[in-house]
Amino acid sequence: MKTFTAYIEYDPETNLYVGIVPGIPGAHTQGATLDELQVNLKEVLELCLQEFDGNLETLPRFAGLQQIEVAV
Repeated sequence: MKTFTAYIEYDPETNLYVGIVPGIPGAHTQGATLDELQVNLKEVLELCLQEFDGNLETLPRFAGLQQIEVAV
């Protein structure tokens, strides 16, 4: 069992949550609710990892988030 971190945004234009797992090509999806998004992310991540031809330990690891303040 391995845990991955997904980045989630809400798109007000489509009224959908969008999730991406950084470092995993193709591991992105959307859902109308956070619960639906989680199910979809798990499914797409499992599919991507089935196609992955390499060592899982070489994949990027979550290190943290930073908030950047800019003048607009």
